[in-house]
Amino acid sequence: MAISVMRALDKAALQLYHYVAIVIAGMGLFTDAYSLFSIVPVTYLIGRIYYNPQDGKPGTVPTALRAAVVASALVGTVVGQLLFGFLGDRIGRKKVYGVTLLIIVLSSFNCGFSIGRTANYVISSLCFFRFFLGVGIGGDYPLSAVIMSEFANTERRGALVAGVFSMQGFGILVSALVAMVVCRIFEVAQPSGENAVLPHPPPSADLAWRIILMIGTIPAIFTFYSRMAMPETPRYTALAQGDMERAMVEARMVLDIDIDELTNVTTPGRSIPSDEYGIFSKRFLKRHGANLAACSISWFLLDVVFYSTTLFQSWIYKSALKPPEHVTAFTEAFNLAKFQAIFAVTAIIPGYSAAIMTIDHLGRRVIQMMSFLIMAIVLLCMVLSYNTMVQDNYIHFNYLFMYAMVFFFANCGPNTTTFVLPAELFPARFRTTCHGIAGAAGKIGAIIGSIGLFWCSETGYDDRHNRVPGSCMKYILIGLSAVCFVGVVHTYYFTPGWTIGMPLEERED
Repeated sequence: MAISVMRALDKAALQLYHYVAIVIAGMGLFTDAYSLFSIVPVTYLIGRIYYNPQDGKPGTVPTALRAAVVASALVGTVVGQLLFGFLGDRIGRKKVYGVTLLIIVLSSFNCGFSIGRTANYVISSLCFFRFFLGVGIGGDYPLSAVIMSEFANTERRGALVAGVFSMQGFGILVSALVAMVVCRIFEVAQPSGENAVLPHPPPSADLAWRIILMIGTIPAIFTFYSRMAMPETPRYTALAQGDMERAMVEARMVLDIDIDELTNVTTPGRSIPSDEYGIFSKRFLKRHGANLAACSISWFLLDVVFYSTTLFQSWIYKSALKPPEHVTAFTEAFNLAKFQAIFAVTAIIPGYSAAIMTIDHLGRRVIQMMSFLIMAIVLLCMVLSYNTMVQDNYIHFNYLFMYAMVFFFANCGPNTTTFVLPAELFPARFRTTCHGIAGAAGKIGAIIGSIGLFWCSETGYDDRHNRVPGSCMKYILIGLSAVCFVGVVHTYYFTPGWTIGMPLEERED
């Protein structure tokens, strides 16, 4: 009977609820991207407000503290993925799904509130609340992916789960647009004068960055009720809890499936095993350990590259911006956000769209391997052309184009497939736990990549042994290219390639 219900879900045509679920499930990922990208212009505003100018240039947040602000959210994400991944399998997806969004909303709001108006208070409270924001976002990863995969049909499951993840692209775009609008409003309203640039921006700037962060909570608030109203996934109810009657009711609550279809679907020639075993058992390691390791390593490699290149943005296009000492704080933040919006529209969202269109045709393994390879080649080209395209603080347009290509293929390939695969490869009673473990491995890679980038951006020496911050960027690109080549090899040998059209229950043993 359990197989009958699952087969009915697998064969169900695409319906309105599938698209509604993309928005509901994707809102946590939307907020994740909003938080990650909005913090870039925000830290520039905070630097000007709370830190004194040096050598005729506006104040900036020290590198170590900028790294702490980024790392605090990533550490929280690791905790959230492991904790809520476990709880999603232990007590159910629905019961903890609203909790993760509530944590995201409260933490995002408090990030903007950030107790105190001195540098130490602001940075400390920002790190504190961003840690809990990361916990909520981390919990949202496995739950959103698995909920969508368990409601999806077999034919378009990859595209539906990728659609959830693509909400990150819109979070990036909206964060940039919000920052631009807020900065422009405050720029117009602020008094003009000599002190508009140095030494400090007007007091209103302290309000501007808080508003930018707080606005990110609004979309999540609007989807909170919808999350609470979602039923438990029929697959979890049937396979993990063994309640067939309730699973049939839950399937009919959201999908147009006739009751006769649920009870008369032809059952394939295999059954769901009734014996139980734990995630730390030898049987689990023998049956699923290789796939868990493959997903975890792929995600780790991807996030080392993805988060490094994300934080690389403010350096890669700084040559196209006016020197910070010549513009106001609002103008500098506006220009940074503008470039983020351009990259979102030209590279990030198209990359996600390409993944949605190809993932169920070419397959997860093919687009992951292909994209890792193209990323490696493009990064290597950036290394080889570094000296000719990056001269005297000027970066050639072709260099920006290559940088955009890295983002496009990251989102078209491994950044999406690493989210999709763990939601397909494991039994229902382990699914969110395994997804959380793989995601946590990825965020450990993100911590390494982002902290390493911050460190390298402040080190380096010229031919005369004079310290030149940022001169190590060429070597960062070499390292990232090497990581992508490792990703190609790892994907070829270890990533499963048979998930296209595979019922989730094929791995239910």
